[in-house]
Amino acid sequence: MSDLLLIFPAAFGFFIFFFIAEPIFRFFLRLFGVYAIVQEGTAHVYTLFGNVVGVLEEPGLYFLWLKMGPSALLVNTLGKRHILDMRLDQRYLRSLPVNSEEGAPMGIGVWYEMQISNPVAYLFKNSDPAGSLAANVSNATVRTLSNMPLDDMLETRHTMSRAVRAEVSPKSEEWGYRLGSVYIRKVHFRDRMMIQQIEEKVVNRLRQVTSAIRQDGSNRVSIITNSAERRAAIEFAKAQAMRPQIVGEALSKINSDPEVAQAMFEILETENMLKDGTRITLIPKGNELMRQMIGTETSLYEAGNGDTVTS
Repeated sequence: MSDLLLIFPAAFGFFIFFFIAEPIFRFFLRLFGVYAIVQEGTAHVYTLFGNVVGVLEEPGLYFLWLKMGPSALLVNTLGKRHILDMRLDQRYLRSLPVNSEEGAPMGIGVWYEMQISNPVAYLFKNSDPAGSLAANVSNATVRTLSNMPLDDMLETRHTMSRAVRAEVSPKSEEWGYRLGSVYIRKVHFRDRMMIQQIEEKVVNRLRQVTSAIRQDGSNRVSIITNSAERRAAIEFAKAQAMRPQIVGEALSKINSDPEVAQAMFEILETENMLKDGTRITLIPKGNELMRQMIGTETSLYEAGNGDTVTS
């Protein structure tokens, strides 16, 4: 029990110090300008009686008495502390109205980067520097692209982006801003009827091109086929013209040998008789009896069938 009575006052004192006394102590230290903590990506600007008495742009712990002297005692009570976001910011302006040289109503989408480069100029040179920068980018885009030929407007985005940035950058520096990249991301038609007409023209043109390609392919195939048929006909005609010459040369070679010629003629004669359906009987030489018997049989066969038989 006595131990609990000793622990309770110690715990109560710990609670009072760390949760009440210490925060109050740090509050008064900051209130009287003893120290300040600057977070990453921010900047502090201190003003007193309308004058800038201190600017802290780097992150870290600062003792304001060393930076601002006696003014640090009053800056948080009678003055003001401005905390600025120094990180890179990105903006996008949608469908800025522009007319092309041909009179087509176009919409332009512009993307750009900006970052505070001079905190003091940002706070006091312009009451709305971000809005003024957006207005300048918009006006420069409209001036650069107005009355430009439609083809150039659709194809030269990088050149147009550089022109817009070159025009806006000097003015943005005066307002404490550094203008980063500027890029024209989108160029589109604002008139829906015109969009439909252009789409119909594109579709019709694609159909014409497709039809022309298909017809050209058919013509090429027809030309190749006709050329092949013509060449084949020429080659067949040449072969037909050379046939009599080849046959004549072959017969001349055959006639040069009487035995070969005689055998050839007998073979041809036999083929002709076989084609006509003639009956042929082979009789050995010098066998007259068989010849007579076959002759008698042949006469009887001719009388019964009416066929002509050569023996």
